[in-house]
Amino acid sequence: MDTLKSKLPPIGQLGPFIALVIACAIFGVTTDRFFSGQNFSLILQQVGVVGVIAIGQTLIILTAGIDLSCGMIMALGSIVMTKFAADLGMPAPLAILCGIGVTAAFGLLNGLLVTRIKLPPFIVTLGTFNIAFAVTQLYSGAQTVTEVPEMMTWLGNTFSLGGANVAYSSVLMVLLYLGVWFWLRETGAGRHVYAVGNNPEATRLVGIPPERVLLGVYVMAGVFYGIASLLAVARTGVGDPNAGQTENLDAITAVVLGGTSLFGGRGVILGSLIGAVVVGVLRNGLTLMGVSSVYQVLITGILVILAVTVDQLSRKGGR
Repeated sequence: MDTLKSKLPPIGQLGPFIALVIACAIFGVTTDRFFSGQNFSLILQQVGVVGVIAIGQTLIILTAGIDLSCGMIMALGSIVMTKFAADLGMPAPLAILCGIGVTAAFGLLNGLLVTRIKLPPFIVTLGTFNIAFAVTQLYSGAQTVTEVPEMMTWLGNTFSLGGANVAYSSVLMVLLYLGVWFWLRETGAGRHVYAVGNNPEATRLVGIPPERVLLGVYVMAGVFYGIASLLAVARTGVGDPNAGQTENLDAITAVVLGGTSLFGGRGVILGSLIGAVVVGVLRNGLTLMGVSSVYQVLITGILVILAVTVDQLSRKGGR
């Protein structure tokens, strides 16, 4: 019995999958339209932007940090790439790279403030949230960018698979998760992220500079926010300066529901994907049932508290 228990994943890792199965079972019974390939494809499209943001957020939370600025940085990236293409006539690939470059620069700024000045990540990213919001509004003139090149919206196109229309953006999101999962699991640099989250001082003593790891994590997170910017443009077909105001909390919710510990050093990146899908399934299923969006927010909040409670109890039990 003990041998079987030792082989099972921790409850923090099983929890998101169990929650997903239960939610699908409930909505499958209560609504006829839930269990369809097209509906599942729609859910994946809806969680695409938050799902990619959650990759960067997971990396930061694994180091015992947090990023409140991710949503607004994503919005700034979408405005930069669309305005560079529409107003400056820049080729779409170069404009996309510029947008990702801006989001990576904000990630670098966050990382430098955290590692060099030793400011708390919560305060740093709260400040850069407001900075990114102001820059987005000023640069866009609070106007939506509508003349978007076709190349920027290509990822919003779909292909037929099993009778459902699957968006290329959904495929990209899954591939990004698999790539980061492999990097964290199979490479030394990926394992250093966990080490810094577990014990930065012990990491320093074995010759791994925590500051360098942290800086790299924040820059990588910025790159993923830039990719999410492109997915947002592909999904909506515009550069929206008012986007990104709730995506930070949605991404944190996905990471927490996915079993990543807010105390750092513990979690599986694929859990964040499941967490994002859990939120998407809840909202989709409750919408199909005609339940008010207020109750969707209520249930999501309850799930977050339960996830953090399980994490806290599991940490105490492991001591």
